[in-house]
Amino acid sequence: MDVAELLADLNEPQRDAVAAADGPLLVLAGPGSGKTRVLTHRVAYLVAVGRVEPWRIMAVTFTNKAAREMRGRVQALVGQEALHRLTLGTFHAICARLLRVESEAMGRDPDFVIFDQDDQLLVVRRAMQELGLDDKRLAPRSALGAISAAKCELIGPGEYGGSTYVHELIGRVYDRYQRLLRASNALDFDDLLVDAARLLRHNEEVRRRYRRRYRHVLVDEFQDTNTAQYVFVKTLVGADEPDAPRNLFVVGDEDQSIYRWRGADYRNVERFRRDFPDAGVVLLEQSYRSTQTILDAARAVIDRNERRTPKKLWTQAGTGAPLSVFEARDGDEEAAYVAGEIERAARSGARHGEFAVMYRTNAQSRALEEAFLRRGIPYQLVGATRFYDRREIKDAIAYLRLTQNPLDEVSLGRVINVPPRGIGARSWQALSALAADLGVPRWTALQAIAAGEPAGAAQRIDARMAKGLAAFHAVLQDLHEARERLPVGELLDFALDRSGYRDWLRDGTEEGDDRWANVMELHAVAADVGGLVPGEGLVDLLQSVALVSEVDDLAEVAERVTLLTLHAAKGLEFPTVFLVGLEEHLLPHSRSLDDGEALAEERRLFYVGLTRARSKLHVTHASRRNLFGRPEPRERSRFLDDLPQRLVHGRGGSRAGRAGRSDSRFLDTRWERSPATPPPRPAGGAGRVAAAGAGFGPGDKVCHPTFGLGVVVSSVDLDGDTQVTVAFVGAGVRKLLQSYAGLKRA
Repeated sequence: MDVAELLADLNEPQRDAVAAADGPLLVLAGPGSGKTRVLTHRVAYLVAVGRVEPWRIMAVTFTNKAAREMRGRVQALVGQEALHRLTLGTFHAICARLLRVESEAMGRDPDFVIFDQDDQLLVVRRAMQELGLDDKRLAPRSALGAISAAKCELIGPGEYGGSTYVHELIGRVYDRYQRLLRASNALDFDDLLVDAARLLRHNEEVRRRYRRRYRHVLVDEFQDTNTAQYVFVKTLVGADEPDAPRNLFVVGDEDQSIYRWRGADYRNVERFRRDFPDAGVVLLEQSYRSTQTILDAARAVIDRNERRTPKKLWTQAGTGAPLSVFEARDGDEEAAYVAGEIERAARSGARHGEFAVMYRTNAQSRALEEAFLRRGIPYQLVGATRFYDRREIKDAIAYLRLTQNPLDEVSLGRVINVPPRGIGARSWQALSALAADLGVPRWTALQAIAAGEPAGAAQRIDARMAKGLAAFHAVLQDLHEARERLPVGELLDFALDRSGYRDWLRDGTEEGDDRWANVMELHAVAADVGGLVPGEGLVDLLQSVALVSEVDDLAEVAERVTLLTLHAAKGLEFPTVFLVGLEEHLLPHSRSLDDGEALAEERRLFYVGLTRARSKLHVTHASRRNLFGRPEPRERSRFLDDLPQRLVHGRGGSRAGRAGRSDSRFLDTRWERSPATPPPRPAGGAGRVAAAGAGFGPGDKVCHPTFGLGVVVSSVDLDGDTQVTVAFVGAGVRKLLQSYAGLKRA
């Protein structure tokens, strides 16, 4: 591909970035401005025009989904052969690969396993137990969060400190946690980044070798990097050394930095400018995603943030429809509005896959799911139990992890009695006590038991216990020996058979069949790496499984409405988006109200949500919402006041305009909780559905056309109507407006 052909479909700023001269370059890209296109075309430009060997290029992103998209685009530009020679993947995958290759320099066994969040939490709990710490005084999740935050800043256990007693406790847990990981020959997600960054910084031989190899490093979503990731790429290109290549090409947007809670720091953009003062800067401001109305609304919101690079977002997609702002009485009516709008659009020919509903917290999905189920609207819930979090999948993977690394004590504890083999809590405790007495890992103690009773263990390990433990050791020994001769798919089959897990799981029940089908799906994943030599395929499979994120398996084209949090929505786009729950203490979240940086990130989160929409955007909030089991009044989000009125239609009102009003008087009563109720005609009360017998009271038995039989719990007079609360058989408690609900006495 020649340069003219490569640059033909790019706009002028995109061409400037793709064809830039060697050296550091910062590309600040607005939402939908083609940043992935720019990065992939830059790779192709380096290969086809710059005559850079593909193996000298590293391109890094954050999710497997983004990496797959990048890989597909690069292949279309440079071909399959060049693609295979590139280093292209996520930060975690690239760092994991580097650490296995350089395990000797790290003083580690290359067969280390990667602990997921559940595994990490188990290790933290064990560390706290060994230290005699009460989890009521220090929550394990809080301790793990603090440890992760420290690692992201490259702060080790010996450097961790603070002025409070809690800091001192966390420091002790951190130190023990790292020792337990080391004993299990395991790394957590943060260790992959931290160890790789430290290796490059402190090992000159390794640093020079990789710097000679990688002449160009490209980073996507740069605003989401943490300190460890920034140090890794900065060191790799030699920011501080004049003879180093310094070819660091980063693409990002400070306005879309929304992962502060997991270490991401948009200030890395400022650090890049400081560390590379000669860097070029290119702004991508033309959006190929959203209408001008959506872009103007988003810009009005984000312009209130400081410490950012202003961008004038524009598009050739036209003005588009105004934003719809809807104020609901409560969360149930909000959900009914969303479901009703989707149902109406679907009747007009829209596909369910064109819609997404986004919210600040996972708990908000409950009312939406109920509304969708009542109306028969298909949906997919992002962030629900992931495939790799299912019990049977974690069990099967635990056997494979032990096959690779028998020192993995988390996996050992998980499957030592799965399926049941007579190794209960007493046997586990006895094995643990023996390992502690001998000063060895549990696996070594298990080996000693299998070889014959260790000296001094007779009082702890009786003959029955020893027999069960020795039998389990024989299973693992057989798996470990099979590792070097069986491809990973056959190894999985052997593990399921030899352990007895296959027969135990397939117990003849429907649930057992469903769980077995999931295991067979894992087998299909293993088949993808079946062409690798035995041993290597196992490492590749376990690494890829460990690094899967919650959006990686999201269907590209699903005929279902997508429900997801705003944090999970990053990188996605939909024709129509609903942003629900725009209320103070929800968005912005209550935790951010006393923290200026956190509040700025909440504004960025709203901005990201707005810019996920291509053509139609609905924003909703409720005047009341159930919190902790009881309804509480809600105040509309301050962010709604940033939306220019010329871009909005609906019943959202303004903060000042709603002062002193009755909530019920200003609601759009077209959207009742009853899915069977059609919108009323506008002429006074002519559109109301007459109730068969006015004045329902507590205890009255009623019938609803959709919900069936129920009993009235209470009734409250509203302005010109009555709100009736009914407990329905099989449908739960519902609040209905009497004049629209079509209730009849039963």
